[in-house]
Amino acid sequence: MAGAIFTVVFLFLTACSPPRSSHVVIGAKNFTEQVVLGELLAQEIEAAGGGPVERRFWLAGSYLCQQALVSGRIDGYVEYTGTALTAILKQPLDRDAARVDATVARLYEERYKVRVGPGLGFEDTFAMVVRGDDARRLGLKDISDVVGLYSGPQALEISRLGVGYEFAERPDGLRGLSAAYGLRFTGEPRTMELGLLYRALAAHQVDIVAGNSTDGAIKALDFVALVDDRHYFPPYEAVPLVREDSLRKWPQIGVAMERLAGKVTADEMRGMNLAVESQHRDVGDVVREFRKSKGLGVGY
Repeated sequence: MAGAIFTVVFLFLTACSPPRSSHVVIGAKNFTEQVVLGELLAQEIEAAGGGPVERRFWLAGSYLCQQALVSGRIDGYVEYTGTALTAILKQPLDRDAARVDATVARLYEERYKVRVGPGLGFEDTFAMVVRGDDARRLGLKDISDVVGLYSGPQALEISRLGVGYEFAERPDGLRGLSAAYGLRFTGEPRTMELGLLYRALAAHQVDIVAGNSTDGAIKALDFVALVDDRHYFPPYEAVPLVREDSLRKWPQIGVAMERLAGKVTADEMRGMNLAVESQHRDVGDVVREFRKSKGLGVGY
């Protein structure tokens, strides 16, 4: 009887455990830059001898990526330190980059047995983005300049806001930003998928959107990213997150992370985003060309 009970319990626990893949699985969130970075990490792991890498891209945001990482459904993905600090680890805002790095690395190790890899070389911070013609006409350079419109005759010029679903809810997002600057907008913000924000801005459906500083569309569509002159946003350095047990099983992941450390500038990231989004190039080809330009890959 005891043996039968043990068997039932064992089968139940096994059934509840997520299946672990026989090869490396890399995830990415649901916007272009994340897919580019996921592909970059995946290609470098393959080049380091880690075998074929499964891509599980277009996961719906940070929370889903975190759940997939902790459950073992993916072995790693690229996150941003400010997002990790506030949205995942639920720590207070901190604008000191070194302190943020140390806190994020320590808490991921303690709580999740996840290693935070070296930074890829750039930050992708949130950016409040307006149309270029509006910025030039209204003299908008900083986020504070938007607040300055409230007391003038052009108070309603930049009044309709568009944001992604995650930015509307996260602690370093809309609520805190509005409080820090005293921002006011007409009606409730329009929430939508990140990929639709710039279309809505170009179509004059909204006047200002919460985008990302490395978005290729900013340059391609003659938009302007306003300067965070009150330094509200924390640092958002792009870093790989990888499970410790995955690193033990596939040390090539660690090799790939070291090879990629400091290799991507913000301008290069914007260029790859632009190539995929606006030029409709294959993400794999774009990443291969970038890696070749950096001397990455076999024989590095």
